[in-house]
Amino acid sequence: MGPHPPEKTPTRAIAGRLLQGALIGLLAAAISLIVERNGWLERWEARTWDWRASLLCKPGKATGEIQLVFLDQNSLDWGARRGWSWPWPREVYGAVTDFCRRAGARAVVFDVIYSEPSVYGVEDDEAFAAALATTPGSTIAVFAGQTSGDATRWPSEAPEPAIELSVASNAVAAIFSVPRATFPTPPIVSRARMLATVFGNPDSDGIYRRLRPLVLFDGRPLPSLGMGAWAAANSAPRIRIEARRIFAASQKAVPLDRNGFAILRFRGPSQTHATVSIASVIESELRLREGGDSLVPLDQFRNKYVFVGFTAPGLFDLKSSPVAAVYPGVEIHATFLDNLLSGDFIRETPLLWRAVFVLALAILAGMALRAAASAAWTVAWFLLFLSLPPLAGLWYYAAGLWLPVVPALAAALPAMLCALVVNYATEGRQKRFIKGAFRQYLSPVVIEELVRNPERLRLGGEQRTLSIYFSDVQGFTGLSEALDPETLTALLNDYLTAMTEIIYAEGGTVDKYEGDAVIAFWNAPLAQEDHAIRAVRAALACQRRLAELRPVFRERVGRDLYARIGINTGPVVVGNMGSRQRFNYTFLGDAGNLASRLEGINKIFGTSILISEFTRRQTGEAIPTREIGLIRVVGRKEPVRVFEPLSPEQAADREKLDRYAQGLAAYYAGRFDEALRWFENGAASDPPSAAFAARCRELLAHPPAAWDGVWSMTEK
Repeated sequence: MGPHPPEKTPTRAIAGRLLQGALIGLLAAAISLIVERNGWLERWEARTWDWRASLLCKPGKATGEIQLVFLDQNSLDWGARRGWSWPWPREVYGAVTDFCRRAGARAVVFDVIYSEPSVYGVEDDEAFAAALATTPGSTIAVFAGQTSGDATRWPSEAPEPAIELSVASNAVAAIFSVPRATFPTPPIVSRARMLATVFGNPDSDGIYRRLRPLVLFDGRPLPSLGMGAWAAANSAPRIRIEARRIFAASQKAVPLDRNGFAILRFRGPSQTHATVSIASVIESELRLREGGDSLVPLDQFRNKYVFVGFTAPGLFDLKSSPVAAVYPGVEIHATFLDNLLSGDFIRETPLLWRAVFVLALAILAGMALRAAASAAWTVAWFLLFLSLPPLAGLWYYAAGLWLPVVPALAAALPAMLCALVVNYATEGRQKRFIKGAFRQYLSPVVIEELVRNPERLRLGGEQRTLSIYFSDVQGFTGLSEALDPETLTALLNDYLTAMTEIIYAEGGTVDKYEGDAVIAFWNAPLAQEDHAIRAVRAALACQRRLAELRPVFRERVGRDLYARIGINTGPVVVGNMGSRQRFNYTFLGDAGNLASRLEGINKIFGTSILISEFTRRQTGEAIPTREIGLIRVVGRKEPVRVFEPLSPEQAADREKLDRYAQGLAAYYAGRFDEALRWFENGAASDPPSAAFAARCRELLAHPPAAWDGVWSMTEK
């Protein structure tokens, strides 16, 4: 016989797994980059961008240099009280420009396209135009776009843009050129100091994250409102357009994405910039003209860039932004100016950086998961590599860069999952053995715990508070004597299967079956904060299921099948107990004894489920109950309050419950004749009332020497 091939050393085995993981990661990264290139991840990436923008938004260096004037609903109401219907006379906007001029504002920007003549006549337009002409930095909106607008040439009455423009190439000019525009009426367009466009395209999901700094119409520059405000406050600024950036007066640089848009760094929710209503500004100007005091301090507008826009719900200038689902459109332009003055626009991460990041993350993730030696390490690596892209995205955002997060996640997650599949296929034999060996004996939850931690296959226990469930079939001894073994076994198997499915569905662990009895518990091996609620919910569900099966069982064995259930919550020792050759996951403690006693005393009160006050304290108001009584069970010195969980139908019968409660209160007070009357009223339809009626008759016949309200049981 020839020599055996040499076994792999641990070092060689680890190296092989790392190589496999690297190849898995490389493949996952390649697929992710291809998918990203086709734009299939854009919507998801945009959502992560909104999260970053909302989390890290904060005022910038220039946030305080911007003042917003809102025509809001309160302003409309104020105008209505003055007799102004909508639209307002345009000369009232002249009061805004006069106030800004009086206060020494740098520029006044109207996010309004006055494209139609005033309904109040040409004199109204001329009055507003005269106010614009005397206001430094007055800027009026134009709409320029690809398909909308009635103008295809620069209007003769419009002044030539006061901007010195240079463009790097015809190809660059083509990116920014638009063929159509809508201008204000001739009186207004001829007197404004600056014309600026409100052209803006949201991303494909309708959210505004970027803004084009300017467009070219008929070869002339139309800056955005934000850049127009800056240009209006600076004499004849020079602007140069290049492929990926715009320089303004050799001092301000606007980085652009591949489509010629500036990525905005939002400062916060709406009204992060100083805000005042237009009604307050107009009222202030009117008071000043009459020698009165201004409502708005003049210093609030001094040296500020003032943006006037509509925010009233019916005026349709509300957009969606990364920081708010409803965001005034004028604030998007104010954000652009804020970024321009602060010099902190967001830049796209270079394509090479992004590709390297995706490749490195996917390869490392694949290698780490392929080499993971335990479930704990697997979870740790998953958490690490799934958290790295968001953390890197936040760090890059703080540095002023948009690093795509979703492509990295779309590479790392499949790489780890594939490595996990390989691990399962090659190294999961021990786990499959454990599952196969213990499937018939332990709860699936316990099996999973053993799979994750095989070291728990040893003797030992821990103290823990459990909710313990005991159930027994009523009259099972007589039933077993009347049936042949095969029929009895089939009946018992069907019954126990139905009950066990419900217990497992509520996260319980079946401790054991003792003939027809089921013993189960909650809160071990895995912690469950709501373990008492789960246990009681399972008991109610078991009784409902047994009621559904009762006609089936009656047809098979000629008898109805009923079960009694007792539940208690308390401290026990739980763990693997037995011998080194054979052990079981079970519990020891007095709390289990009380649950067993509660199951037995159901027959005294004619109930189907009883729970202790300790369980009732844990369930709170989550499950309706009624107090049955203060009971001293056999083998226990201290009495315990016992409650019956109620089904929705039982809980709805308030008359019966109130009658029982009145009887129980009288019983506790020692007024047995009064209690008897209450209990007798409900005895015909309520077994606990019947039980207490008999108890009251006994007490009336043999009054106790001392009364403490406790009913001491004499049998289990």
